Amino acid sequence: MKKKTYSEEHRRFLNRRNLNNILIRATQIALLVFLLGLWQLLADKGVVDVFITSSPRRVWETFVSLGGGDLWHHAWTTLYETVIGFLLSFVIGTTVAVLLWFSETVRRVIEPYLVVLNALPKIALGPIIIIWVGAGVKAIVTMAILISVVITTLNTLTGFVSVSQEKMLLMRTLHASKWQILWKLVFPANLPTVMSCLKVSVGMSWVGTIMGEYLVSKAGLGYLIVYGGQVFNLSLVMCATVLLCVLAAAMYISVALLEKVVNRFIGQ
Repeated sequence: MKKKTYSEEHRRFLNRRNLNNILIRATQIALLVFLLGLWQLLADKGVVDVFITSSPRRVWETFVSLGGGDLWHHAWTTLYETVIGFLLSFVIGTTVAVLLWFSETVRRVIEPYLVVLNALPKIALGPIIIIWVGAGVKAIVTMAILISVVITTLNTLTGFVSVSQEKMLLMRTLHASKWQILWKLVFPANLPTVMSCLKVSVGMSWVGTIMGEYLVSKAGLGYLIVYGGQVFNLSLVMCATVLLCVLAAAMYISVALLEKVVNRFIGQ
């Protein structure tokens, strides 16, 4: 296997880009440390009321006190529900997009309904979901699916129908079937679109899960946030929120790494 050779100018460009990336990461970390330090300083000086805003120290103390088991149980519950909702919404959304791509007539009939469903506040369907599938994990996962599946379907379908008509016509002249056009042209051409849909779906799945836990749950980070608000324990609310941000970021980074692998594979 041949090694790639770079010119001196290209090598300098790569070094500048790597240095710029390191500078950006360092600035992001410094900004986070500054904001946390400012928050703690304002709390220590009494500028803000720690009963209302809590403080980084109190959040950490809450994390340590709950870290033995309860907090991880709630975190795992929310993560499990989110991953299930995320995977199911991706599979369902992509499948529906493929089916609609196969028939332009069906697509023109169904697409306006998808747009309306996407605009509908899903929280309004909460009582109906609980009646249909029951309380608990099923209702929460269903809410997560409803939040993200329509966006996944619409974005994937848009990518499918935007494939070059000239290329599709060429494949038809070579007597390619609809399935062959899909798997050999449409789907490979839309791998970047699919990966972008996955990144959007990550955030939407978390939103749906937390909304579901707000409505009906006995465990999870959403449950902790609601419970902490009811008993005016803002440190618990902030602790659950911070952990929620960490888990959401980790899931997003995982999808972003998968996207890099797919892009590298496409580049080959």
